[in-house]
Amino acid sequence: MRQLRKLLPYIKPYWQKSALSLVLLVIVVLLDLAIPRLVQRIIDDGILAQDIQVVGSTFGWMLAISALNTLLAVGNNIYSVQVGEGVARDLREALFLKIQSFSFGDLDRMKTGQLMVRLSSDSNVIQRVVQVSLRIGTRAPLLMIGSLILMFNTDQGLALTMLPLLLVTSAIIVFFVTKMGPLFLTAQQKLDRLNNILQENIAGVRVVKAFVRADHEAERFEDANQDFTARNIRVMQFMASMGPILNACVNIGIVVVIWAGGAQAIRGDLSSGQIVAFVNYLQTTIGPLMIMGHLANVLAAGIASTERVHEVLETIPEIQDDPQAPALPELVSPRVVFENVHFCYNGAGDATVLDGIDLTAEPGQTVAILGATGAGKTTLVNLVARFYDVSAGRVLVDGVDVRQVRQDSLLAQIGIVPQETVLFSGSVADNIRYGRPEASDEEVAAAARAAQAHDFILDLPHGYATHIEERGVNLSGGQKQRLAIARALLTRPAILILDDSTSSVDVETETRIQAALQTWMKGRTAFVVAQRISTVLKADKIVVLEHGRVAAQGTHRELLQSSPIYQEIYTSQLGDGVTGGAA
Repeated sequence: MRQLRKLLPYIKPYWQKSALSLVLLVIVVLLDLAIPRLVQRIIDDGILAQDIQVVGSTFGWMLAISALNTLLAVGNNIYSVQVGEGVARDLREALFLKIQSFSFGDLDRMKTGQLMVRLSSDSNVIQRVVQVSLRIGTRAPLLMIGSLILMFNTDQGLALTMLPLLLVTSAIIVFFVTKMGPLFLTAQQKLDRLNNILQENIAGVRVVKAFVRADHEAERFEDANQDFTARNIRVMQFMASMGPILNACVNIGIVVVIWAGGAQAIRGDLSSGQIVAFVNYLQTTIGPLMIMGHLANVLAAGIASTERVHEVLETIPEIQDDPQAPALPELVSPRVVFENVHFCYNGAGDATVLDGIDLTAEPGQTVAILGATGAGKTTLVNLVARFYDVSAGRVLVDGVDVRQVRQDSLLAQIGIVPQETVLFSGSVADNIRYGRPEASDEEVAAAARAAQAHDFILDLPHGYATHIEERGVNLSGGQKQRLAIARALLTRPAILILDDSTSSVDVETETRIQAALQTWMKGRTAFVVAQRISTVLKADKIVVLEHGRVAAQGTHRELLQSSPIYQEIYTSQLGDGVTGGAA
């Protein structure tokens, strides 16, 4: 229940509708409790007294109460649904905004499938808990308490006879609720695993087909699906055993009431109408207990889902701005300095990615980062945008430590073309405008020309209005990369980061892009991460990384003379003859 109290801040905005729903519910319960008394009156004062007027008038009251009860119950349902839907919507929004605040390190640890389950399945479970709590979940205990009071009012001795049975029934329900919480939590964890496999398979279905691994993936999915099914069966079997046990308790109670009440009726201590009323009150006492037992699975699932949702909401992002951090002043031609930078993912000292990096990008310089796969090239440029915080050392932009300014003000002046191109569903123009929604059509076209994308965009069925499908599947790899470059250029960034952004582009197009970038980015600082040496030949400074360290840095001609690693890369890609000529 402690976990469910965490939902109160999300229910608070809807307190008026919640209160109205509960008021209607209380009235419904009072009307429900009046029915057994009216039945007693029909039997004792009408049927047994042979008074048809009492029977008729009481019957009329029962019809009126039933009609009013129905209207009030409908109102209660309407308000409870509105509150439940509102809470679920606010939770999903809070989760989405929280995920948006996560750093790259946070996202590295949390799998996409897990986050999707929390946004969808867990939010829906919590919605159901809120709705049930404002309806049956509150009605059942109120009805039970009211029935107990009226049972004592009807016959105190008979009511005391029922107390042990009611206590045993309550203990059974508490036992099942306590045990079902952990069971539902593990079931949701199995669902996480299933969703992770499903998400990976859908995203990588082309690779699966290309390597004819459909059978392998089907086997993986079947294992996870079977694991999830087995856990669910165990939960359902445990829940199913509760119903028969509670039914047995109800039947025992009815038998005891009829036996003890019948003996009192024979002695003249209890009327027939009182026995019938008492049996009804017994059923409306144990009946709600049974309902609460059946709702225990909803409650247990809600506790598990609330815990999982708040695990995300209570996660403290690795990258956080100091509350007093100022905005980064507008940059014109910034100087970027790495001072003895060390970096380890997740703070693991045995997995050092960058080790003692000292590097300076002077204002307006283009700095190329070259190195083998895993050398730390992408990690290095990610530190400029503060997607990760350094483990030691500093990254300075115009003399200011990037950790001492607001990250949004830093990112607003950086244009990034990531290693993995990401496009969104929408038009070509919308994707290019993503960083500057207010940009004019002329500015969009100018950025596309600089990225050598304008011509192929005009060849698309609807030009700049052409719809891009999910993940840009209707475009080639090179086309997607050029749109990503145009998107970054349109923001007119003071710092441009190109992370292997032309790897899918042919050499001729790459040469034209580089020529356009020299004009477009004149006076701005740029970092170019590359695998191809042809990409970095005209850079003002080339930095060669090896095992997270700076192995060499300088211009192309300087490195050809002084760096064996650079010479080896150059020779392997462009050949000895070219090396000699260039040198």
